[in-house]
Parts: sequence; C-alpha cells; structure tokens
Amino acid sequence: MLFKKESLHIMAKRDFYEVLGVSKSATEDEIKKAYRKLAMKFHPDRNDGDKEAEVKFKEVKEAYEMLSDGDKRAAYDQYGFAGVDPNMRGGAGGGFGGAGFADTFGDIFGDIFGQARRQQGGRQVYRGNDLNYAMEITLEEAAAGKETQIQVPSWESCDTCHGSGAKPGTTAKNCGTCGGSGAVQMRQGFFSVQQTCPHCRGAGKVIPDPCSPCRGQGKIQSQKTLEIKIPSGIDSGMRIRSTGNGEPGANGGPAGDLYIEIRIHKHDIFERDGDDLHCAVPIGFTTAALGGEIQVPTLQGEAAIDIPEGTQTGKQFRLRGKGIKGIRSSFQGDLYCHITVETPVKLTEHQRKILKELDESLKKGGMKHSPNEKGWTEKLKTFFN
Repeated sequence: MLFKKESLHIMAKRDFYEVLGVSKSATEDEIKKAYRKLAMKFHPDRNDGDKEAEVKFKEVKEAYEMLSDGDKRAAYDQYGFAGVDPNMRGGAGGGFGGAGFADTFGDIFGDIFGQARRQQGGRQVYRGNDLNYAMEITLEEAAAGKETQIQVPSWESCDTCHGSGAKPGTTAKNCGTCGGSGAVQMRQGFFSVQQTCPHCRGAGKVIPDPCSPCRGQGKIQSQKTLEIKIPSGIDSGMRIRSTGNGEPGANGGPAGDLYIEIRIHKHDIFERDGDDLHCAVPIGFTTAALGGEIQVPTLQGEAAIDIPEGTQTGKQFRLRGKGIKGIRSSFQGDLYCHITVETPVKLTEHQRKILKELDESLKKGGMKHSPNEKGWTEKLKTFFN
C-alpha cells in the first residue's frame, strides 16, 4: 500500500521540462534562461501573499535544480520521477538521501543483466549521500565573487574502537544470514536474484557488542572547515559542487559530494534580472520640468544621467555595462534606471502661492504644457461619444 500511495504522488507532479517550458533536448543555457524568466515572474517578492505564485515558484525551482544537474537530469530522463525522488531512495545510514532508483534495481537484477553493484572483499559497497548547504550572499558579493569559509559535517575514525565499530576487546563477526558476502540469493519465479542482506545491510559483518561512543559505526561526527571560492557573476539558485565532501560511503564506498546552493539577499536599491540590473530613481518636480544632471548609484560607483526637459514618470535610462557579468556571459549586463517624478509635499504658504501662479500661467498656454493630459482628454471624448 505504501508503494501505491507513493506512485500516486509521483504521477500528480508535472513533467520538469513542461514546468520550464523547454524541450527534452534543451541546452543548459536554454534551461537557465527559462528558469530565470519564470523565477522572476513568480518570485514571492513580486507576488506578495499570492499562494499560487508561491507554489509555482517552488515548482520552477525544483525543476531547475533537477535539470541543471547533469547526473540528476540523466536519471530523470531514464527513470522519470523515480530516478530523482528521495522517497524512492535507499542505502546505508539514511538521513540525507542515498542510492537512487538505478542503484536499487541494480541490486535486484544485477546478476541477471550484469549490472551488480561494485563489490570490495565480497561486500556490497555504497557511495555516500550528497549534502546540501544553503549560502546567503549579497548582490555585491555575487557580482564580484568572493572567497569564504564554511563549516560542514565531517566524520572521523572513532578513537575508542579505532574504526572497527566493536567494543574494545571484542570483534565483528561474519553475518550468519549471508555468510559474510553482504548479499543473499532469492528466487522470484524462474529467476534467482541477488539482494542486499537485510540483516547486515551489505556489510557482511555484524557487531554483537557495539562501541558505545560511536554506536557501532566506527566513526564519530564532527565539523570541518572548507575554503569555498564563489565565482563572480553567480546567481540565486546556482550551486557549487565540492567533490567528496558529502557523507562517507559505506563498506569502503566513495564519499558523496557537497552542493552549495547560492541565495542572494534582496538588495535595497537594485533588482537583478539575469545579467541586467534595475533600479527606481526618484527626481524632483523641478528637475523633471527643467531638466538637469543627476547622480545614480551603480555597483562600480556613481554615474551621471542627463535628465531632459519635460521628463515624465516611467522614463527609462539605460547605462551600458553597469550590470553584472554572468558566469557564462561574454559581456557585462546593463543598468536600467526607471524615473519616478515626486510631487512636492508639506508646502509652505509661499510655495503654494508660487505653484498657483505657475498653474495659472500654464493654463493660459492651453494643453501644450501637458501632452499626456491632452491625449487623455481626447480619449475621454471619444469614449463618451
């Protein structure tokens, strides 16, 4: 019954390629561009309180995480959701994932099709689980890159049992179920198939008196410090792979990998869109009317913009090369400044008098001073007539 429930859950999910709107032959760049577009559209910061957008953002993020990873994409292409769903995984130790769909079925049909899991000394060996680490950085750090240190779980040989897992003065014994091979033969219809021994879990050994400090594992968890280099131009959702720094393998198997997922803090001024940056620039009523030069911030320092006379709210200025140079980009992105004209507030009586005089003067000139209002008035006449 548990297997049936899980199958229903998998079938309810949308195809990852369909979620991103790309074909199965899509390149890495095409997948990345599709993800960026959809992530910007459904990001929680742009859809405050919209639960549907939040669900779609998570769906898009999951699809990108699977298809941007070569190993996971290959597993998904071959086995579908079962190849990447952690609920379909097994392996020694558990906790952070484990063996995938292909490994599981390799145990069952290995002897028939010649795909048995690699063995060492007659025992089943398992690759360690991968670990995930979320790292938050600033936009400035993402643009320039940085070197930093992180602490991740590590495992050291137990000093008490010296890695044997057995209580001092005792030793591990061959498993009575599999005879020390780590596997058992089972018959299924006309076939004789091999499975991992359920008693020793493929180790081939059992420990009657386990070591107390390590609880029979032969290793104790600790912390280790890693030097991490974040490349310039990295974006939210991208991951850095640190080979061999995941969980250790079982029975002499290789260690898993560590995946560092980058998350960029929301910036006070800039909003990133791929390699381009956007920012809202408020200007005064007088500057908008008369024009002038203003200073705007960029990641490289201040830059000047010439505001033409009669600038309206919504006017956009493009500063070439003032964006971010992405990891796979050949050129620097641009900065787009979106103008917002501020209406004066908290006026004094003298200022009110000046504005009223200005308003009267403008009205004498007709609609030529208010091009948008003129167009709006004509549209209203057409609508009501």
